[in-house]
Amino acid sequence: MTLREGAERLAKRLAKAGYQAFWVGGCVRDAQLGQSPKDYDIATDAKPDDIERLFRKTIPVGKHFGVMMVLEDGHEYQVATFRAEADYTDGRRPGSVRFTDAREDAL
Repeated sequence: MTLREGAERLAKRLAKAGYQAFWVGGCVRDAQLGQSPKDYDIATDAKPDDIERLFRKTIPVGKHFGVMMVLEDGHEYQVATFRAEADYTDGRRPGSVRFTDAREDAL
């Protein structure tokens, strides 16, 4: 299975379970530039615990921040829950995170 096919499969599995799923980040940019994406990131309204239930192999790379790594057919996909973040006090991590919907996440 190709990287893209795996990303499609993940998004479809999330949708079938009743969640929204959008490709975000570099894969969208690369597609706009006519390049093959090197990775696929997915944003969703599924919470980290939901992601763990839906996929066999997950790594909680930033579960507190809503970020899970899903391992599928030898590929890694970062799946992040829609969120609103407080100020970044250390320049790297938000002071707090609140899970939200796609609209608020985009703002």
